[in-house]
Amino acid sequence: MTQDQPAPATRTRLKPRTSGERLRQVAILGTGSAAPERVLDNTELEQLVDTTDDWIVTRTGMRERRIVAPGEGASDLAAAAGRRALEQAKLAPEDVELIIIATFTPDRPLPATACYVQEKLGCTHAAGFDLSIACTGFVNALMTADSLVAVGTFRNALVIGVEVMSSVTDYEDRDSCILFGDAAGAAVVGTDSPSGELLDHVVRIDGSGTELIAIPSGGSVAPINADRLEAREQFLRLSGRQVFKFAVSAICDVVSEMITRNGLTIADINCFVPHQANLRIIEAAAARLGIDMDRVVVNIERYGNTSAASVPLALDEAARGGKIKSGDLVCLVAFGAGLSWGATLLRW
Repeated sequence: MTQDQPAPATRTRLKPRTSGERLRQVAILGTGSAAPERVLDNTELEQLVDTTDDWIVTRTGMRERRIVAPGEGASDLAAAAGRRALEQAKLAPEDVELIIIATFTPDRPLPATACYVQEKLGCTHAAGFDLSIACTGFVNALMTADSLVAVGTFRNALVIGVEVMSSVTDYEDRDSCILFGDAAGAAVVGTDSPSGELLDHVVRIDGSGTELIAIPSGGSVAPINADRLEAREQFLRLSGRQVFKFAVSAICDVVSEMITRNGLTIADINCFVPHQANLRIIEAAAARLGIDMDRVVVNIERYGNTSAASVPLALDEAARGGKIKSGDLVCLVAFGAGLSWGATLLRW
């Protein structure tokens, strides 16, 4: 280096993040959920594709799923779930400051589904946006809301995971059409609550697995055209075996990281609320982690895989049904397309 050359900039290495770094404590003030009235059970699927009730139950744990009526969209389910959450939180719609919708099956590509939900609920003073990371959507949206409320940008937020999976399901594909259903789940987050404290979040993505769960056409790289429609590329496709292996490892890794960095053990967690993708995945991950299934929330038998709605739907049912009690440590864990995975730790 010559005398005239500037000295290279010195980079300061960031310290590893520790949990609990926040300005204000944020908590879940209320939850809600909604599902369509129409039930699509395994017997009806037997009439559509070459499958049987026993085959579906044995491999997935699913017996039925809910499907929207004609003209019913993601914003309808989201608004219904959001309304229940606001009622439980005792928060008026006009007092909501932020709406975050986690979905990859919006009403339309444009505008954001959050705008439709804002209008339907009458949240006249709210900001809002959509977040798309598929089955991990609610965990990411909850983390985002937690951060924005913790630093004081907003005083509260309505977080909703919603999917109309029937809109992207190929009912000619026997391996995938048995899996998916439509639903929404919601949570109101804010401050000054003695319960429902959000304690920590861990989220990850791995883009090397983008093709394992994907919709081939419909975006800027491959816009929909007649040839792609004929090839049924507008529907979701997944690689079952590889997704199974990823999912079990992802659950175990993120839960282990969460409890380690918070100085906990598996035994300290009172209730696990996993993404309801496949009962065999849930059971395999629980066995590897050493978790008794009586501490795991499972409702996959009645709803199937509802993607971003899965975790908040299960959380709402568990909380309202008494499976989660005051003071319980609860771990939400999700995984899905991206590949993506994540977890949230909270004290009820």
